[in-house]
Formats: sequence, C-alpha cells, structure tokens
Amino acid sequence: MTVPYTVQLSHGLGLVEETYQFLELWQEGMTGTELYRAALQSGHFSNMSARRLDDLAVVGFGPRYLVNNGAPARTLKQLRSILGKGEFLQLLFLYTCRAHPILADFTCQVYWTVYTAGRQELSNEEALEFVTRAVHDGKTTTRWSDISVRRVAGNLTGSLADFGLLERVAKQGRKILPYHIEPRVAAILAYELHLAGHADNNVIAHPDWALFGLEPADVLSELKRLALQGLLIVQSAGGATRISWNYKNMEELIDVLAQRELR
Repeated sequence: MTVPYTVQLSHGLGLVEETYQFLELWQEGMTGTELYRAALQSGHFSNMSARRLDDLAVVGFGPRYLVNNGAPARTLKQLRSILGKGEFLQLLFLYTCRAHPILADFTCQVYWTVYTAGRQELSNEEALEFVTRAVHDGKTTTRWSDISVRRVAGNLTGSLADFGLLERVAKQGRKILPYHIEPRVAAILAYELHLAGHADNNVIAHPDWALFGLEPADVLSELKRLALQGLLIVQSAGGATRISWNYKNMEELIDVLAQRELR
C-alpha cells in the first residue's frame, strides 16, 4: 500500500540534536507523550515552548523512532556511544526516510539522480518541481497550497543537509557532499532486514539500500565486504544468494560492533 505524503517532516526536519537529547531521556516502553513529559520535567529544553517540545517529541521523534514497539529508539540508544557521528546520522536518516516517504522518494528519485550525473549542486527549483509533481499526481491526502509546496520543498533539502548529504548553507542551490554508506551502518541495516523476516535475496533487493545510492549488485558487494570481516557468510551463484547470519539478534551484533572498527 502506498503511503501518502504529509507535511510532518516540518516538525524538526533532521531533528538531530533533539534526538540525542530525547534518547537520553527515553526509557523502554515510553510513548511520545510520556517522552514529552519527561523532557519537560528535565529542564533541558527551557528555551523551548511546551507546545513546540510536545510537537517535536510526539510528531517529530515518535513516528521515526517509537514505531515497532520502540525498536529504532532502542537500537539507537544502544549504539549512540559506539558509532561515530557520521554513522549515527546515517541511521537517523534511514529511520526518518522510513517514516516520511516523501523524503525517501526525493532522495532516490532526485538526489541520487543528480549525484550520479556528476552534478555539484542540487537546486531548490528541483525540490519544488518534485513536490509540485507529487501534488499533481495525487500523492498527498489533500491538495497543498503554493505556500505549503514551497515549505515542503525547503524541508526536503534542509533535511538532507541536516543528515550530511547536502551542505548546510541555504542558497538557491545546495552543494552535494560526498556520501556513501558506512560499513557498520550496512551491517546494522542488513541484520535489521534479516531479523524482520526478509529472505536473503529480498534483503539484497530491499528499497532501503537505495537511500544510500545502492543497487542490488552494490549491496551484494557491501555484504561480501562484511563477510570478509566475519559478520556473515555470503554464497552467490546463478542469480541466487544465500547468506549465513552469524548473530541471532541485534544485541549480539551491537556487542561485536562495539569491539571493532569495520573497513
């Protein structure tokens, strides 16, 4: 089922710094509303109105990290002291794209098209054209006003800047930054998909990889690199791939990732 586009990405865009703070406060089983109350009582957000804080916790953080019984928040909380900032940002980007299909589609259909063409810059006009076409094609629940279309277009490029795919300086166009999936992020994503019940070939073909500019052949190469470092075993022949997964759950994988850097 196709999920319609919404304007909810405007609730924090990348939400990077707030996510670090929310993860400090979040405990297993907390809802977005309970997280808001904990954040309000913590005093860490004293320069923010209660309404804005509620908005960020419930509408910004919740749909990204509290789905599937809080599995993303739980994983991020375990990894925050293990991963470098660039690696952590890639996971935030992944979970945000899952929560906001408009950002996922813009990344795959526009950003990576421009990137692979060797362009140096992604223009605001290209983001505007993408959103305008989406509204025209009925991908939104209602027909957005011109003001909303422009705001959402800015949210898309602003979010990619927050996650490190574009430069942060807001101009008519933003410079495209070098971007590739980090090995430990590739391992986490592969295991997440496997543990979610995807068959091995479906893990390789899953659309999440396209967020990082990877096609199935590229994913297979990434998995073979992980195999060289003992995280899994890959056997590929005749278009079929069989993967032996060395760890039974995410906790076991995280324990290993905490002990070593991947190349």
